[in-house]
Parts: sequence; C-alpha cells; structure tokens
Amino acid sequence: MSSPTLNTDLKTLSLRRALDMIAEGEVSPVDLINAYYDRIDAREAEVGAWHYLLPREQYLQQYFDRQDFYTASLLQGLPVGIKDIIDTAGMATEMGSTIHRGRQPVDNASCVNLLTKAGAMVPGKTVTTEFAYFKPGKTCNPRDLGRTPGGSSSGSAAAVADFMVPAAVGSQTAASVIRPAAYCGVVGYVGSRGEYSLRGVQPLAQSLDSLGLFARQVEDIELLRSVLLQQPLVSSTVPDRPYRILVCKGSSVGDSDPAMDQALEQFSSRLQQQGAEIIEMHSCDLIRRLVEHHHKIMAWEATRNLTYEAGHPEQLSEALQQLFELGRGMARETYLDSLQTVSKIGNWLWSNPDHLDVDAILAPAAPGVAPCGQTATGQPHMSRPWQVLGLPVVTLPGMTDEQGLPLGLQFIGRPREDDQLLTLARWAETTMS
Repeated sequence: MSSPTLNTDLKTLSLRRALDMIAEGEVSPVDLINAYYDRIDAREAEVGAWHYLLPREQYLQQYFDRQDFYTASLLQGLPVGIKDIIDTAGMATEMGSTIHRGRQPVDNASCVNLLTKAGAMVPGKTVTTEFAYFKPGKTCNPRDLGRTPGGSSSGSAAAVADFMVPAAVGSQTAASVIRPAAYCGVVGYVGSRGEYSLRGVQPLAQSLDSLGLFARQVEDIELLRSVLLQQPLVSSTVPDRPYRILVCKGSSVGDSDPAMDQALEQFSSRLQQQGAEIIEMHSCDLIRRLVEHHHKIMAWEATRNLTYEAGHPEQLSEALQQLFELGRGMARETYLDSLQTVSKIGNWLWSNPDHLDVDAILAPAAPGVAPCGQTATGQPHMSRPWQVLGLPVVTLPGMTDEQGLPLGLQFIGRPREDDQLLTLARWAETTMS
C-alpha cells in the first residue's frame, strides 16, 4: 500500500490500521497527530466536541519529551479523548457544571492511567452533559450540525465521528454511550457492569454506572478493551455454527420511529442472509417495566451521590432538580423492590426456553435519528432495560434513513461475555458495508 499524502486520508484511519501503518513505516505518529489537529482546527468551532483542548504545540512537545517511550509503546502516542467526568491529573475535570469550575484532580482515573501507560496521549477533555445527566453541553452532531449528538458522552462521540481522534472514552448510566454513538454514526461499546474500574469517574448511580468506548471499527474497541483489562489482545473466533440472534423490536421497549423499525428489519434480513438464525422476541411487558425500574434506581442513587451538588440548586438544571425531587420522595422499599424486580427479569430473560441458546439480542439503539435542536439529548429508553441489567452492549453504524442520517442498532450480550459479543459485532460489521 502506498503511503497516504493527505491529512484527510490519515485522519479517517481506524486506530488499528493507523498502528499497523506506523509499524510498517508508512506513516509516523507525528503525521497522524497533525492530521487530527488539522481536523480539529477546521471543525471544532462548529462541532464543539472539546471542553478543554491541549494546544498542538504542547501536545507535540509532550510527545517529543518522551518519544522513546511512545515509540516502544502499544498506542504510539496517538490521542484518545476523555469525557469530562473522568479525572485527569494534568487537566481540570469540571463535569459539565459551573459548580466544579476549576476542579483539578490530583491523579488520573484508573482508565486514564491504563491508557497512558499503554502509550495513549490525552489531547483534552470532551464535553459532557451536566454530571452525565440530561442538560446538554455545546456539542453539535457532526453529521448534521442542527441536531443533537446525544448525551451524556456527547463530545466523545462527536470527536470520533468527526475524525478528531481515533477513539474516546465515555460512560453510561442510562444511554450515555449507545445513544450518542447511534446518533453520530460510530461504534459505541459499554462493558458488562463491573468489568472496568470506575475509580476516578464521577458516580451518578452506582448500580448502573459503566465505562464505555467509542471508535470507528469494532477491532479498535477490542484493542482498547485489552488495555483496560491489562490482558493480551486475543480476538475470539466466529463459531463454526450459525449465530442465533434474538430480535427485540423497538415497540417492546417504547416509542420507535418507523424508519428505525424498518432499519431493524432490514439489518435482521442481512444477518439472516449471512447465515444467522433470527428469532423474534415475543412482545413482553417485562422489558418495558425495566425502563421504569431503571429510572427509579437512578433517581434514588443519584440523589444520594450528588448531595454536595444538590446544595447549589441555583447552578443546577431543572431536569436534575426534578430527579433529586423524585429520589428524595421515594421510599427505600420502592428502591429495593426495583432492584429485586430487575434481578428477577434478568433471570427470566436468559432462562426463557426460547432464549437459552441465543448469542445476543438485537434491538434499536435509539428511537430514531438524532432529533433537531440542541436543547435536549434525545430519549434514553432504548438503552435503559439493558443498562439496568448490567449487560454488555455494542452499537454499530451503517444503517441510515432517507436523508442519510444514522440509525444505530445495538447488540446486547450475556453478562461478562463481552469478548463473544464483540466478535459477533465484528462479524456483523461486514454486513453494514
């Protein structure tokens, strides 16, 4: 392969492809770093993905100061965006709120430490909604600047979608990775509950919080997963039997646009043509009930986590204050009932005779395309059931509506079967092209 000569070529490379080209001597890390910064210079004023951004000269100086380390490292000094609820020792972490303006952590979150030890560099902090809840930041959707990028990991999704970085870190409590990935047209992944350390990540609801990743190819997610687990990269192989995929229609969860319903049907047909066995989940009120129980659990726990912030109501959004009001007025028995009911539904999901041999669930990642406007981040109900169950989830880009806007679909895996889920997603990714 001939060496690319244009930055517009370099910035679109997947992380794995970029690292391969560095190893083959076809491109240098500095070429790639400059390509990303050229893109940021050209687009950041419109997209607004960054809450704080290290100047190019400072980034390059830090790279050259430790060039021997980066040359010997896995990630070669390439940039990974970090959501601004995740602590960074060298940059303020303000969590999308004026309450924490200028807050400077004394050390990195564990996930940041693991990435930087593997040779990643942090170019800046990506925009988050207020405390990873609903109040939007400044970020626009790079696929259509008049639309929301989703939330709460809005800046991370937009930065990857607009080729400003090859990958970024986010978090999810309701739909904070999967929805923005779906709206912006990138790969989004949320690990099984407890799969990754959350030390140094602002908590919202401890029974729901999970770490997430954004990239443009599933193989990049697999690479970063290996870094976060401190395990060798071992991609699972596709089984020598047909995949069995359980399709959950959007109507089983909540409101769903006709375009999304059509995308789900079309993608299911593609998978079937590739040899997968498609099984339709019978309409069941239990999945819808998970949406409600998720909201109750979030309200109870967020109210008791953000007690300091609740003492500054004049600096809080109305949406967050309403969540606190719900949580304060909730009886503990109601909270415990939701936790117990979720556990029972989770047992039903995987013990149902029709579901026993299923490899994954396929469902909409959002109700439809990204809504117009910047005053809200879209509805999270398509992710709430799977998030409250603590399941691994990955959303794939590729399906679009008549205007070419992304319609994201998500695969949901069994607990702790993240590797198998990502292997399935990598296999399914080929049907999107």
